[in-house]
Amino acid sequence: MAVEYLGSGSIDGTQLGRSATDKVGLYGVTPVAQRTSTVLATSLLSASSYVSVASNTAAIMLELTNALIALGAYKTS
Repeated sequence: MAVEYLGSGSIDGTQLGRSATDKVGLYGVTPVAQRTSTVLATSLLSASSYVSVASNTAAIMLELTNALIALGAYKTS
């Protein structure tokens, strides 16, 4: 079976979804819209909130893992 490529060879690249509400899914999972997260908005990367490096890092890693799982890019079992 031949590989099917996504993209037209444009020098501008290829994009999945045109907006945050467009749904994307990988490896046969149900497509989902872009996740929203207050975790990232109040993370260590934001000067507006500081709890601790460990708790912020754990919250960011959990959100990233959940986003990858929702897209189908990461499988937990």
